[in-house]
Amino acid sequence: MSLEVSILVPDRVFWKDKAVEIILPTLSGQMGILNNHIPVLTGLDTGVMLIRESSSSDWMVIAVMGGFALVKNNTVTVLVNEAELPSD
Repeated sequence: MSLEVSILVPDRVFWKDKAVEIILPTLSGQMGILNNHIPVLTGLDTGVMLIRESSSSDWMVIAVMGGFALVKNNTVTVLVNEAELPSD
């Protein structure tokens, strides 16, 4: 199984896809999320979010600028002030 991940910025859906693992830059340090993680709502710090997609063993890097993440029922919703890919 995989996680359904959505990254939302104030004006649009920045990224939405499936992933097998993500690492979030929380206010208290990095938090890894795998399938069947317990429900959690956490604040996010400015930092790097890592996503390992279902179709790849490579990590996708996204810079996020503060916000919140909700993990529930294998769905991860990330609400951030701004997000950027390395190519942006």
